[in-house]
Amino acid sequence: MTRTLPPGVSDERFDAALQRFRDVVGDKWVLSTADELEAFRDPYPVGAAEANLPSAVVSPESTEQVQDIVRIANEYGIPLSPVSTGKNNGYGGAAPRLSGSVIVKTGERMNRILEVNEKYGYALLEPGVTYFDLYEYLQSHDSGLMLDCPDLGWGSVVGNTLDRGVGYTPYGDHFMWQTGLEVVLPQGEVMRTGMGALPGSDAWQLFPYGFGPFPDGMFTQSNLGIVTKMGIALMQRPPASQSFLITFDKEEDLEQIVDIMLPLRINMAPLQNVPVLRNIFMDAAAVSKRTEWFDGDGPMPAEAIERMKKDLDLGFWNFYGTLYGPPPLIEMYYGMIKEAFGKIPGARFFTHEERDDRGGHVLQDRHKINNGIPSLDELQLLDWVPNGGHIGFSPVSAPDGREAMKQFEMVRNRANEYNKDYAAQFIIGLREMHHVCLFIYDTAIPEAREEILQMTKVLVREAAEAGYGEYRTHNALMDDVMATFNWGDGALLKFHEKIKDALDPNGIIAPGKSGIWSQRFRGQNL
Repeated sequence: MTRTLPPGVSDERFDAALQRFRDVVGDKWVLSTADELEAFRDPYPVGAAEANLPSAVVSPESTEQVQDIVRIANEYGIPLSPVSTGKNNGYGGAAPRLSGSVIVKTGERMNRILEVNEKYGYALLEPGVTYFDLYEYLQSHDSGLMLDCPDLGWGSVVGNTLDRGVGYTPYGDHFMWQTGLEVVLPQGEVMRTGMGALPGSDAWQLFPYGFGPFPDGMFTQSNLGIVTKMGIALMQRPPASQSFLITFDKEEDLEQIVDIMLPLRINMAPLQNVPVLRNIFMDAAAVSKRTEWFDGDGPMPAEAIERMKKDLDLGFWNFYGTLYGPPPLIEMYYGMIKEAFGKIPGARFFTHEERDDRGGHVLQDRHKINNGIPSLDELQLLDWVPNGGHIGFSPVSAPDGREAMKQFEMVRNRANEYNKDYAAQFIIGLREMHHVCLFIYDTAIPEAREEILQMTKVLVREAAEAGYGEYRTHNALMDDVMATFNWGDGALLKFHEKIKDALDPNGIIAPGKSGIWSQRFRGQNL
């Protein structure tokens, strides 16, 4: 089998670089055979299955080894693709943006919880620490702190934060709560951000800004360095919590739901956490297979949708939230929420203590996640079809009812055109709305992989024309998404390219990540 090499690098030069990597990390920690690299393909491929293939994987155990790897890569011209645990599924997984890159899997051996500070409420972590790892540490140490989890807890706390992932407690914006980075820069130097740059400071994880420009954001969704340590703030565990579900019967209720939600959320009370609004497809897929409701091709018939709602005792839209604090405060806030959403005809209210049936499965899972308990239950969504995979399409807009309905109709119409089920989820921050669209497809069918890629490309373009931009995307769509952020004759991309060329003149770190290419690879349609 022909191996995939970095562009412009000969077999001899590549083999020499691999030997140098082995000298640094040990033979065991350099993978390069086809069988060894199989696990680093995109688990949910779109388009061509042979896209985005690595040439090797190197797993360092220290910041110093990361420095050595970066210096060797510069010497031999080997592009590197850093990953933490490689669980960024739906966005490419561990696969590199540029085929032939060497994956630097920092999380394989750099997986220590370096500090948890109970007094000040933070943790200092290496990239391999997962949400399960941190949760188990807090539990075993009888901690009074609570972490914020994304939907799936198997990923890296560092990796999710650097990709600007989200969770659902009041600390749901993960990058907002990061508290300082240690980064290996593209030519091998090490930098600590914020107060970490001051020798002897005990405030590195307390005041992330330090002095001068704030560089931390430059290492999110970027290709300007390899993060080897990160601080993250942890929430004090509340005295009590109560999760709730509100069901809304009609598709057209969406506009009113979102408009009621905003004033309850923008001041972080009474909606204290990051609330989630899911359509019936999303919740049905969490507990069933598509064939239970409809065994044909094409869009799901209205009769099948009504049967889903009836059998699962759910609405077309299902709203999930969690309240925290002393029980009297929870009772007061829940009363305010019921009064506000009760204005929508047919709205029904349930607490997590009232729904232990099949249709209440998602509510029980949200209760765990919203209380800092990692879960893998959302993986059941992929059982909706055989060999299930998904791609994320997540445009951001103002949390406005008309905008939500406009987006929903735009995506639904395209999904129907391509005969795809559209699992919708609206996630409300403080002043923005993430519309997370989940399209589940059979990854074993080449035509399905190509259709899902082409449909998402169309949606990226249509959303941008309507003023909606993606907040995060798959490897195969990074150039497309960056091209939509083109105000001022593409000033943003030009700025990124100037920084990339200055810090990484050899184009070593993650070429093409977020559509940002170095001079070496720019314009080559790689």
